[in-house]
Amino acid sequence: MTSLPDDTLLDDAARISAADPEGLLRAAAGAGAQVRATADAAREAGLDRLTGLRPRALVLVTSPGLGPAVAGLLAALLPACPVPVLLADEVPGWIGPLDVVVAHTDDPGDRLLARGVDRAGRRGAAVVLTAPAEGPVAAAAAGNAVLVAPRMPVRPGFGFATAYTAGLLALSALGLLRVDLDAMADELDREAERAHPNHESFVNPAKALALRLAEHTPLLWGLDPVATAVAGNAAQALATHTDLVCDVADYQQAMSRTALHRAAVRATSGGDIFADPDDFDGPATAPPRVLLLAVRADPGDPARRLAAETLPGADLIDPAEEITAADEPTRAAVLALRFDLAALYLGLAAGTAGGSGRYAPATA
Repeated sequence: MTSLPDDTLLDDAARISAADPEGLLRAAAGAGAQVRATADAAREAGLDRLTGLRPRALVLVTSPGLGPAVAGLLAALLPACPVPVLLADEVPGWIGPLDVVVAHTDDPGDRLLARGVDRAGRRGAAVVLTAPAEGPVAAAAAGNAVLVAPRMPVRPGFGFATAYTAGLLALSALGLLRVDLDAMADELDREAERAHPNHESFVNPAKALALRLAEHTPLLWGLDPVATAVAGNAAQALATHTDLVCDVADYQQAMSRTALHRAAVRATSGGDIFADPDDFDGPATAPPRVLLLAVRADPGDPARRLAAETLPGADLIDPAEEITAADEPTRAAVLALRFDLAALYLGLAAGTAGGSGRYAPATA
């Protein structure tokens, strides 16, 4: 169970810096730069060759690492897609010249993906791939795929914005989704600035989120499909940088998990105004913390109203309340970055992120 040895640590910029010799926070905060660099790289790689295609199927490959989260989010952004969308662990054997494949990997030696990319290319399918520029995967893509290699150094596991941007560009070229990548990059820059280590937790959304998660079992329940997909990426970030175990589900599914939902109701009931909100009478090793995530701006949605009535003390995280002019893909990206940074703050404080240890003791 990840805990903060002292919750004042997050507001000590010098000690945060000392706990982060690998520059993990800086790497995560570069999401906006990743969007811009990926857009440039995709244009140079010829991704616009997809323009006007009407594929038989769109295959989103869920390779280990960030693949499942990126693919799930791209699929969630296409609720009424005129093209069949398939999430697959590997490129399917039936792939053909009328299909489009979108994939991401941080592993240049992913031989399963390399074989799939090679197969898709030989059969004439259009392939959009984000991967390192060297290795078996890149070799399989040579001449057969649009390989969008990072134009700026990106640590393994920190390339969500790169993979997401390439996927959005593919969907845009196919005429399936409209997205303003310049606005997205700007909003990600603003989110990174709000979450800067020099900003204290009461004005820093990532630090505030980290404090809410510490010493709890997070229940990340989405109020719409896009938010639920972002919750999947949040779980990946928390498992990468902390030892927190969390539950991810859309709220309708969460209600079917009756024992866990009852625990969530107890934890958010607020029946005793003098009770410690962290008190929890149940078998869990850590009390649940319910976070209701929303990306689609629809306050009147029945699921959202039901969740608010049933879980009155739950935290609602809704980027639409903060960045009202942004589109859905941008709000999703901002929410994903907030969780990435919160997971890093929590992991650095607990000594579970990267190769660093706990914070050094404060000096007089």
